[in-house]
Amino acid sequence: MQFGRKIRLAMTIGAVASALSMGLIAPGVSGASAPSGTITFAEGPGANPNYIFPYMGCSFFSVDNINQFQELMYRPLYWFGLKGSSAYVPSLSTGNGPKFSNGNKTITIQMKGWHFADGQVVNAESVMFFLNMYKADPTAYCGYNGGYGIPDQVKSAHGTGNTVTLNFTTSVNPGWILYNYLSEITPLPNSWDLTGPHTNARCASGAYGAASTKVACKSVEAYLNAQSAKTSTYTDAMWQSGVDGPWKLSKFDSLGNVTLSPNTKYSGPQHAMVATVKEVAFTSAQAEENALQAGTIDLGFVDPSILTSPAPKPGVPGPNWGQLSSRYNIVSGSAWNFNYAPFNFSAADPKSAAISQLYIRQALQESVDQSGIITNVDKGYGFPIYSPLPPNTPAAVSGNVANPYPFNLTAAKALLTSHGWTETGGVMTCTAPGTGTNQCGAGITAGYTLNFKIIWASGSPSLDQTFNAEIADWASIGIVFAHSTDTFNNVISDCSGGAGYEICSWGAGWTYAPDYYPSGETLFTPKGGFNVGSYSDTQMTSLINATTYGTAKLTQFASYAAAQLPVLYQPQQAGAGEIVKTLKSKIGFTPNPLANFMPEYLHY
Repeated sequence: MQFGRKIRLAMTIGAVASALSMGLIAPGVSGASAPSGTITFAEGPGANPNYIFPYMGCSFFSVDNINQFQELMYRPLYWFGLKGSSAYVPSLSTGNGPKFSNGNKTITIQMKGWHFADGQVVNAESVMFFLNMYKADPTAYCGYNGGYGIPDQVKSAHGTGNTVTLNFTTSVNPGWILYNYLSEITPLPNSWDLTGPHTNARCASGAYGAASTKVACKSVEAYLNAQSAKTSTYTDAMWQSGVDGPWKLSKFDSLGNVTLSPNTKYSGPQHAMVATVKEVAFTSAQAEENALQAGTIDLGFVDPSILTSPAPKPGVPGPNWGQLSSRYNIVSGSAWNFNYAPFNFSAADPKSAAISQLYIRQALQESVDQSGIITNVDKGYGFPIYSPLPPNTPAAVSGNVANPYPFNLTAAKALLTSHGWTETGGVMTCTAPGTGTNQCGAGITAGYTLNFKIIWASGSPSLDQTFNAEIADWASIGIVFAHSTDTFNNVISDCSGGAGYEICSWGAGWTYAPDYYPSGETLFTPKGGFNVGSYSDTQMTSLINATTYGTAKLTQFASYAAAQLPVLYQPQQAGAGEIVKTLKSKIGFTPNPLANFMPEYLHY
């Protein structure tokens, strides 16, 4: 989610609704001269937008905040994702393509000269505003990966007029820098360069890396972060002055219901063709399904668990749910993400000694019946996941990665008993402490039990069914889980807490956005921006570096990650999106793998 990375984590990713976001093709198609009509879009259960400032920490770094809210109003330096592709889209980017020189140590960017709503040109200073803030307080941004890319490998940066120049300390992989770091920059308006109402600072115009610039930027960041925490400010003049996308915010309430109207000053190639877009908040999948049956939603989703007919193959929809088939068309696709549940390796967690044992993680993974879940819970709307690579990763990015731990409860239980565990009262108990090959492992004492905790996002029946099935299978091998649920937004925060769980899940894994190349430094290096489980492994870091500083394919990294289980791999739900049949587009409907919501291409 980006939570789908980021989480766009993922983050995401982000939420279940990510599968139905419409990112349609062919920029440059002109809209109607007088936009009319209203489009209603369903937010994922409990996954309402709750942060407007496009410089945020991991607890807000989700698809529902970025791809389906912020980017409708605030365009990034470089845009990625149209139709069924996650590729770079030059025509929708606020900057022209980066030029690499000096042995790939220097990057020059020429801005296109678009405008913010207050009339300011989106220029070099707009980019420097973001870069100066990033340099001043990098750990406040979830995209930060200590030692990698921007800002840590930037020796100097400056901007004049419409030209930005970045000088790096070493040669960089051009594709990696474009897809994972330049992609994260959002040009910011001077009207946000504030430390209070009408109190101007010098973050945007300060020299990159100067002490005075850092002081100014931290003060600005603190003010904008405080304002972003107040959802009642979102329609204020300050936030709206910085709009350079095709939509501006008209209404926003405390539940996360959003109303957007066309930005008549948008400089890009595709203007809105409808007068209003409403994003509607829901607390559960059932509530959204009720709204679909009532006909009050134009773009929504159904939980695959309710479908009576399966998908013929992953990414291809089967027959629609009977209650909706007369009004809606069903769609599905392949997302640019992978689903996982983080393990908690943090020393703050009392069970981290057990989670640190590869054989215990292997037993947990071998007890996940991905094929059965996809068939019985997701009704065929899903992909098995065995590594950090998205389904259908191109061969140019990585070779084939085998599944090292197929579902096998007998083998999973044998792993435990062969390492000094004896089942007592239904739970495995360590009876052979020590670090030998047939003993429990470091930090595990006699009498230690495999009682764990898991938390996941509420509101999705299929997610509930998935984890209930897994808990039952884990119990059959003597690993007992207590569970709890919370809203999607709260689980993101819970997963970053460092204690209180051994496995957590917000339900949709990680969408590789706005770092689009699935190289792994964000998730699996010690200083990775979304390494929420505190995973650390020198060989993993070395393999990641070979794909970031060098040009190696991702095959070795992904294969090692499949074998080492830094996370618990979960089946990736493909999603079942619903589109009202009266909604039109001259260029067709295709689910976007990055979960970009781009309603400017839709009309009635």
